[in-house]
Amino acid sequence: MFVDKVKVMVQAGDGGSGVISFRKEKFVDHGGPDGGDGGKGGDVIFVASNNQNTLAAFRHQKELKAEPGGAGSKQKKHGKNGADLVVDVPVGTIAIDESSATIADLTSDGQQVIIAEGGLGGFGNAHFISSRRQAPRIAENGEKGDKMDLTLELKMIANVGLIGLPNAGKSTLLKSTSNAKPEIANYPFTTLRPNLGVVEIDKTTSLLFADIPGLIEGASHGKGLGDEFLRHIERTSVLLHLIDIYENVAKAYQTIQKELKNYKIDLSSRPQIVILNKIDGFDEADVNVKLKELKTVIPPKTPLYAISATSKLGVKDLLYEVKKIVAKTQKTAKVKPVKDLPILRLPSNADAWHVEIKDSHFVVTGQKIERFAERTDMKSVQGVQRLRDIMRKMGIMHELARKGIQPGQKITIGSPTISKMDY
Repeated sequence: MFVDKVKVMVQAGDGGSGVISFRKEKFVDHGGPDGGDGGKGGDVIFVASNNQNTLAAFRHQKELKAEPGGAGSKQKKHGKNGADLVVDVPVGTIAIDESSATIADLTSDGQQVIIAEGGLGGFGNAHFISSRRQAPRIAENGEKGDKMDLTLELKMIANVGLIGLPNAGKSTLLKSTSNAKPEIANYPFTTLRPNLGVVEIDKTTSLLFADIPGLIEGASHGKGLGDEFLRHIERTSVLLHLIDIYENVAKAYQTIQKELKNYKIDLSSRPQIVILNKIDGFDEADVNVKLKELKTVIPPKTPLYAISATSKLGVKDLLYEVKKIVAKTQKTAKVKPVKDLPILRLPSNADAWHVEIKDSHFVVTGQKIERFAERTDMKSVQGVQRLRDIMRKMGIMHELARKGIQPGQKITIGSPTISKMDY
């Protein structure tokens, strides 16, 4: 089965901790502070590559973890930055988070996106020296790296999508015009996965065709093979709608159009060429009758061809029409600039905080104070006192007193909890 959708856990590296250290000086037990800062955790970076064709590798690699940053050391030595984890994914991969939001859409070879950012390293005690604090015994923990569960989906990027009811002859057309070798048989649902083939139109032009498994009525809502494969034609420049001449051609056309329209993205307005297939064995008058039936239901000016994919009758003219429409579509398409995933930064309201009472605990939340709490070593008296000073300057301590907190009561920072401290 073609793997086009997998779930993975992505975790960037945690930042390294800063250290408390003092220089050893002659005749002095403890010289000035010289504890170095921790290193930054590695990022998880996705790179789109034409060398990858499927997401199959992620079936066996469910966790993608970057290297954490190293701790700082004495003599103000900075901790080693964690190595980034660079992950190759096929061109056409999208990354969707737990809220169903698309956070990355990799559409071109070599495109890079930071999926998860590594945590910043904590400061060592050399960072906190001041005129008032000559020998600080404060060092910070490193920040946690981003961690998330993602769904990766692969949307094959092809110039041309072949659509139609089961047994319309899509695989036969692909096989007769390209290097693809799809399974072909005289029964519905022969194609159980999308097939790709490069079709050489002439000496200067070759196009990528995608043969999409047969659709049936209700496919856009999961019936039959479902809409699982409709995603693969979302980006095609033109759709070739094949119709079996032995069918009720008008009804066959309308059935597929309905499914394209009912899909989550309306695909019915995508440029199309309607193709009456399997005409060998029919005389010209009978073929014209079928063509007239189709003309009553297809939009005006829609290209309409009669071919035999098996004998290649009429196929050459069809391919030149495909070339013309693809070129026109690509020329008029709006080119959207590639935007890498923005690295998360504190927004303008990062200083905002909120205090509420939950189960006799006073819970403090807010981006800035939570980051300070995360970096604080709660086992260090001076570290906790620094956090108190920060909370006092931000006005949090005043709000806690206003809400009636008493000495000894617990303050919880973050929801979920990052740290706890006594008032």
